[in-house]
Amino acid sequence: MPDLQAIVKAYDVRGTVPDQLDADAAHAFGVAFARFTGAPRIVVGRDMRPSGPELVDAFVRGAMAHGADVVDIGLASSDLLYFASGRLDAPGAMFTASHNPAQYNGIKMCLAGARSVGIDSGLRDMQRTAADVLEGRGPAAAPRSGTLSRVTLLAEFADHVVGFLAGDTGRRLRVVADTANGMGGLVVPAVFERLQGFDLEVMYPELDGTFPNHPADPLQPENQRDLRERVLAGGFDVGLAFDGDADRVFLVDEQGRGMSGSTTTAMLAVRFLRQQPGATVLYNLICSRAVREVIAEHGGTGVRTKNGHSFIKQVMADTGAVFAGEHSGHYYFAGNYRADSGLVATMGILGEMLRGGQPLSELRRPYERYEASGEINTVVDDIPAVLERVARHWSSHTQDRLDGLTVDCGPWWFNVRASNTEPLLRLNLEAPNRAECDARTAEVLAVVGGR
Repeated sequence: MPDLQAIVKAYDVRGTVPDQLDADAAHAFGVAFARFTGAPRIVVGRDMRPSGPELVDAFVRGAMAHGADVVDIGLASSDLLYFASGRLDAPGAMFTASHNPAQYNGIKMCLAGARSVGIDSGLRDMQRTAADVLEGRGPAAAPRSGTLSRVTLLAEFADHVVGFLAGDTGRRLRVVADTANGMGGLVVPAVFERLQGFDLEVMYPELDGTFPNHPADPLQPENQRDLRERVLAGGFDVGLAFDGDADRVFLVDEQGRGMSGSTTTAMLAVRFLRQQPGATVLYNLICSRAVREVIAEHGGTGVRTKNGHSFIKQVMADTGAVFAGEHSGHYYFAGNYRADSGLVATMGILGEMLRGGQPLSELRRPYERYEASGEINTVVDDIPAVLERVARHWSSHTQDRLDGLTVDCGPWWFNVRASNTEPLLRLNLEAPNRAECDARTAEVLAVVGGR
């Protein structure tokens, strides 16, 4: 029997197939999703992983047996699934393991209107129901089984995305996108074929969930290497690196230099504050200090948040925020059902490039004010004990526990927090210059220890 405790994460269901996540578990979650939402209709999509069709079929059978009509949108990016959930006002389930290797799969779920589901807002309840189903004591089937229909929403989604670039005109831009054999290979061309003034080249466009060229995890600099080389060799204005389900994007400028999620967040914040002066903008707690400064300088109200899409979407709803950004490359938009989208973020950055007429290497410069360590992962035996040791070591400095431990040491600061999916402690540190950043990083890692 699948160990649900091992695959239910903070924001989704995720595990290796078939030893952790199999058709039986998918069926059980189909029952649980239908029961939890109580919705007459749900939307289902999947990425290109070979295990997807079997898992989706099992999930759909479970949901239909408990009365839900299922709209299957087929192959999709996660942001296409969120769009479908918003457009159809129905709960959605996306089968994907995002940036994880080929042997993984998972389920990202949302309520109608793309509203978030996390461990404290539905996942824990669904886990209990799924466990009951697997143990043979699940809820009785509905008197009426649901129906299955298949629809294609790619064209509507592409039109929706293009709307975020409306009004921006200027020089012709040459764009290269590395979709890493992920779902970007489907959605990126669909969007760009609607745009005037762009030349697009797509690297590794074939949908192949075995990821034959490189992992679909653009957060890791080594997975951007091919894109950086292609940008330089082809004389492109900008490179786009998408993850496996294409809800995240990282940018590479015309000089072949990668751009952090913090810089992208700051640039997009300025764009939305120009459109909606005085608006609220969210940024997660490992974003650069520059993001907070930029929001304030442009008259916005900045709100610092925990990491994670389910939490951020809820805070957006509570505060009326127009935009939210995470250092990890997730960007959320009020005009996109508060959902994250790598393609909507792309439209925003391209719009800024067209508006300013500057190359990206110059456009980014005002937003890059500090040096960062990058995310450093350490395997430790007792994460709570390590956090307390670090807290005691810097007890004379301002600290908070919004997510893990953040310590403000004046000119420099750092955050250490547990991974949601692995037995790791993650360190992010920022300082005024590279020498101090490196020295302070070594100092913190010495206190963290690990193996």
